[in-house]
Amino acid sequence: MKDDEEGSGESSSKSPTFQVIILGSGGGPREDNVTGLLVRSVAENWAKGSVLAVDAGTHLAAIVRILESSLPQSQLVESAKGSKTTHGQRSPLHRADAVISNPSFPNALARIHRTDTDVDNSRTTSAASAQRMGSMKEGPFADLELPHESARANAAFITRELVSTYLITHPHLDHISGFVVNTASFQHTSRPKRLAGLPSTIHAIKTHIFNDVIWPNLSDEDGGVGLMSYRRLTEGEDMDVGDGESEGYTEVCNGLCVKGWSISHGHCMKTHSHRGSNASLHTEISATATAAWAQEPLSPGPDSDRLVAAHARSSEKPCVYDSTAFFIRDKASGREVLIFGDVEPDSLSLSPRTARVWEEAAPKIVAGALTGIFIECSFDDTQSDPTLYGHLAPRHLIDELKVLASKVEALRQAKRKRKRHSFGLKLSDDADARNRRTRNPHCVARRSQGRKNGTSDSSSQTDLDRSNDFNNIVWSPGESPGLDRAKAIADDWPLLNASVGGIFPDPSDLSKLGYAAPPTHTGGGGEGSPSARPLEGLPIVIIHMKDTLRDGHDIGQDILESLESHDLEAGLGCNFTISKTGASFWL
Repeated sequence: MKDDEEGSGESSSKSPTFQVIILGSGGGPREDNVTGLLVRSVAENWAKGSVLAVDAGTHLAAIVRILESSLPQSQLVESAKGSKTTHGQRSPLHRADAVISNPSFPNALARIHRTDTDVDNSRTTSAASAQRMGSMKEGPFADLELPHESARANAAFITRELVSTYLITHPHLDHISGFVVNTASFQHTSRPKRLAGLPSTIHAIKTHIFNDVIWPNLSDEDGGVGLMSYRRLTEGEDMDVGDGESEGYTEVCNGLCVKGWSISHGHCMKTHSHRGSNASLHTEISATATAAWAQEPLSPGPDSDRLVAAHARSSEKPCVYDSTAFFIRDKASGREVLIFGDVEPDSLSLSPRTARVWEEAAPKIVAGALTGIFIECSFDDTQSDPTLYGHLAPRHLIDELKVLASKVEALRQAKRKRKRHSFGLKLSDDADARNRRTRNPHCVARRSQGRKNGTSDSSSQTDLDRSNDFNNIVWSPGESPGLDRAKAIADDWPLLNASVGGIFPDPSDLSKLGYAAPPTHTGGGGEGSPSARPLEGLPIVIIHMKDTLRDGHDIGQDILESLESHDLEAGLGCNFTISKTGASFWL
C-alpha cells in the first residue's frame, strides 16, 4: 500500500489482495444466517484448495443461495422449464453495489457486491438446466468456471475442490454447525479437509462433537473415518513455521497463512470461583497441568489433547470462554486481514486479552499492511452490560478501537521522532566553524577520551551523545538542523526541540538569528500530522449481528448509526460497513 497513492475508486487504487465473501452475517437466532466467511488470495485465481473458510455456522446452503441469486434470469427460466417442479415467480434481484475507498487506505477495500439472498429463499434449484453455468458473470463468484448445471452441484464443487481448510475461531454451534452437517459431502473429496484452530478449539470439537455420540468420528484420529484432519495451531508467533516475511505464520491453504491470538468471549454461568485465563494464570495453570499430566499414564492421541485434558483436571480452571482473532496473511504481497471470533470488551472481561491483538495490529496499520478488520458487534447500545454475554455493543467496540488508535498514534509519533532525531544533522564543513568547535573544551575532552579508548571521535559517541553535543556546535546558515526546513515540521517543533536536548531556540526567537519562524499548525494533516484521525479510512466490517425479529427493526442499521456517531465523537476516522449474506469484500 503506497502512502502517496490517491484514489477514490477501482481505477485509482492498486489491485486488491483478498476477497472475503460473507456466507453468514448474523449471530442468531435464525439458523440460516450465522457466522461463515470465505477468504481467498486473489493471486491464486480460484485455484484448487485456495479458499479458506473462516467459521462455518452457515456454509453449503449459503453458497447454494448465492449462486442461485447470481444466475441470469434467462437461465432461471430455462431451468424452470427443465424441472418437474413448478417454481413461483422469482422476485427481482435487489442489489446494493458500492465502492468504498479512502486515500489513506487506497487498497484497503473495496468493491462490495451485495445481493439480497433473503428475497426468495423458497425457490428450489431446478433438477436440470438447459446449459451448464460456465463462468459466472456477476456476484461473489464472478469469473469462476463452474462445471455443473445446477447451483447445488456447483456449490458442492466449491466446497469439495476449492475450500481446503476450515479455520474455526471457537467451538460454539453458531460457528461450526454448517461444517458438521456438511461433512456428509466430504466423502467425494480427493483429500481430507483440514479443521484448523487453537488447541483448545480442536479439543472441544473432537471431544464433544466428533465423538461417535453427537456425530460420527470422521477425523483421522482415534480410529475415525478419515474425512477430516485436525490442524492444531500455536498461539501467537510460532517461530518453527514459515520463513522470510511469513515467519511465525502457519500456511493453511494455498496462498494464505495465519497467526491466531486467543481472546475472551465471556464466562460460564457456573457458581464456582471465576478465574480468567490471562498471562499470569496461563503460567499457573500450565504448571499445574504439566504436573498432573506427568503423574498420569499417557493416553493415545496428540500431546495437545492430553495437555488440554490436564488443564481441565486442574482443581481450579479458567471459566472464560476462549475465542480467537486470526491475522490472515497473503503470501504473495505480505498484506493481511484481521478476522475476530466472538469477543467481549476488555473493560468487562475477567480475562482481558484483546489489547494484545491491537498491539499486533498497530504496526501493521502504520506500515500499511493491514487491509481491514472483520469484527463482531452483536447488539445495539440498548443492550445492557450484564446481558451482553460475551459480546460487543457499539459503545464497547469504539472503546476497543480507541485502544488500537492509541497504539497506532504512539507508533507514528515514535516514527516521527526518529525522523526528527536524524533530521538535518549534517555538520558544517566551514573551516572557521570547525575551528570554533575544536576550541570548545567539552568537545575536545570527548575526542581525547575517545582516543584513549582507541576509538575515533565519532565512534566513541552514541547518537544521544551527539544530540546532546549540539549546543557545542556552531552551525553555519543553511545547515542548521531543521531551520531551512522549518515549514515542513512546524507542527512538530516542540517535539523536535526536545528530541535533541532542547538546543534549538524558541520559534519566536528565530527572527533574532536571521531565520523565519515556523508557521503554526492549523489542523488537517496526513500521517505526519498529530491532528490526523489515527484510524483514518480503516475498513471495519461488522459481523455477527443478532436479529431482534421485531417488525421494522434493522439491527444492522442501528449498529451502524451508533458506530458512526461514536466514531465522529472519538475522532477515529474508521470506515464502518455492515456485512450481509452474499456481500463480497475486495481488500
